[in-house]
Amino acid sequence: MKKIVSLVVASMMALSIAACTQAPTTPTTPPATPDPETGLTGEITVQVEEGWKSYYDAAAARFKEANPDAVIEMKVTPAFDHLDVLDNTDVTNADVADVFAIPADRIFGLAQNEALASIDANGIADTVGGFDNYDEGLGGNFMIDGDYLAFPMNIETLILYANTKNAETAGIDLTQPIELTELEPNDMLIPMFDAWFGIAAINSAEIDLLAKDDAGKLSSDFTQEWSALAPEKQAAFTAIYEYWKAADPRMWDAEAAWGYMDTQFTTGGTASLRISGPWDANSFSTQAGNGADLEILPLGTVTIDGNPLKHWKGGWGLAVNSRVEEDEDQMALAEAFIAELMNPEFAIDFFKATGKIMENVEASVYTGSDLTDSEKSIIENVLASYQDAPARPLFTEWGQVWDTWKNSVLSWASVKPATVEDAYKEVKASFDAMMLNF
Repeated sequence: MKKIVSLVVASMMALSIAACTQAPTTPTTPPATPDPETGLTGEITVQVEEGWKSYYDAAAARFKEANPDAVIEMKVTPAFDHLDVLDNTDVTNADVADVFAIPADRIFGLAQNEALASIDANGIADTVGGFDNYDEGLGGNFMIDGDYLAFPMNIETLILYANTKNAETAGIDLTQPIELTELEPNDMLIPMFDAWFGIAAINSAEIDLLAKDDAGKLSSDFTQEWSALAPEKQAAFTAIYEYWKAADPRMWDAEAAWGYMDTQFTTGGTASLRISGPWDANSFSTQAGNGADLEILPLGTVTIDGNPLKHWKGGWGLAVNSRVEEDEDQMALAEAFIAELMNPEFAIDFFKATGKIMENVEASVYTGSDLTDSEKSIIENVLASYQDAPARPLFTEWGQVWDTWKNSVLSWASVKPATVEDAYKEVKASFDAMMLNF
């Protein structure tokens, strides 16, 4: 599809007026080393974060050996800052790169704005290798209306971090499943008011904060009456409510929670467990005796009413600016460079530079490398947690859930619900109001 046509039309109209938006696949065979394109010409710009630049520069150097006449220009800027520029202007802005990283949850919004080119994702997948079934993994989530709009950059989900010294003091056995409702209030730190973390408890009972069926109809479990909720969903919500009643008030303060968790998770503090992604490993390691007291476990080690915590199958993709579609040579260059960036032969270097895990690379590749034991543990547990996680909702309307959930549960501080049913009424009222927006 040629999105650039509609952009040109829109630009012409503007001038006239002025004048007048699964389970990861496990490779059955080792990834093949890409067979690089050769002799490509042209020039592309590529968004890269400062910390990633060493890896991107090395990929560009390899690429240039096979394509000496190609020009790869790096635009060093944080991914979210780059997307802000795109959202506030359009794809014709020279500050928006030709190739850039996007989180999976932005795919629908970007698709609606016709910001992304349709790419030959299956061709790139065949080049880099390692995908057992491309469409069943993250790659399938990047397909909108039959067009692939990004190529998987990495997979991610939340994992469990444990301070072993604090756990020993608290009498918590890290070798067995840990029931959240049986812990002391501050044994485990989950900022439940933030849906990014609270969803781990919500997903344990398969509660849909907002769902969309094949016909496009939206629904939410939290618009049901309390009595209509399935028992396991009532149990999960009750655990969240009881956690609110028992936990330190700072755990339900959107500003104070983060510093409080860092303090309590430090060796000698009251907290033994907390959840986050691989990106927090360094800071948590520092808190846990500079790594001596840190253990990393699958998220599902912790249960609610016997049901394992689950996050989402999250991740990032590499996308191509839709303006590039009008130039076949530039499109070929962009797709070939994405293949080189995602070359599984350099998966270890990619992780070291970015902290990101390639979907099409087996765990054994990472565990057999020169990564530290801590890094290997992170990867193993991300992969294990990811396998059990549900697909992340990527449709645009889900964006309204964040504040709806946060504001409703934070309202408990002033409302002071005496029972779980009273607490649920506050949440239901917020979700009823959200649904009216649709």
